[in-house]
Amino acid sequence: MKQIGKEGATLLRFLIVGIINTIVGAGTMFLLYNFAHVSYWYSSIANYVVGGICSFFLNKFFTFQNKERSWSQVVKFIFTVAICYIAAYGIAKPLAQYALSSYSVSVQENVAMATGTCLYTLLNYLIQKLFVFRHK
Repeated sequence: MKQIGKEGATLLRFLIVGIINTIVGAGTMFLLYNFAHVSYWYSSIANYVVGGICSFFLNKFFTFQNKERSWSQVVKFIFTVAICYIAAYGIAKPLAQYALSSYSVSVQENVAMATGTCLYTLLNYLIQKLFVFRHK
C-alpha cells in the first residue's frame, strides 16, 4: 500500500480532529438553535467557542505536532477562528437566504449553519497550516 505522505497524514489528522469538533461544536450549535431557541449568531458563536478550545489543543499537538509554546500562537489561533467564522457564516447566511427565499427562516438558517461549517473548515485548515502552526 502506497503511503499517503506527510501532507496527507496531516490532512487526515485535521479531518479526524474536525469530526470530533463537529460533534462537539456543531452539536452544541444545533441544540442551542433548535431546542433552546438561541439566535443564529449566538448559536453559531457557541459552536466555535466550545469547539475552538478543543480544536486548539488537538490541532496543535495531534494534527500539526507543534511543540512551540507562545502566547502569539494562541493569539494567531483566536484571530484565525474569528476571521474564518466571520467569513464563513457571513457568506453562508445571505447565500442561504437568497437561495432558499421561499423556505422558512428556520430552514434557511439551518442550511446556512451547515454551509458555514463547511466553509469554515476549509478556510480554517488552510490558515492554521500556513499561519498558526507553521513549522519554522
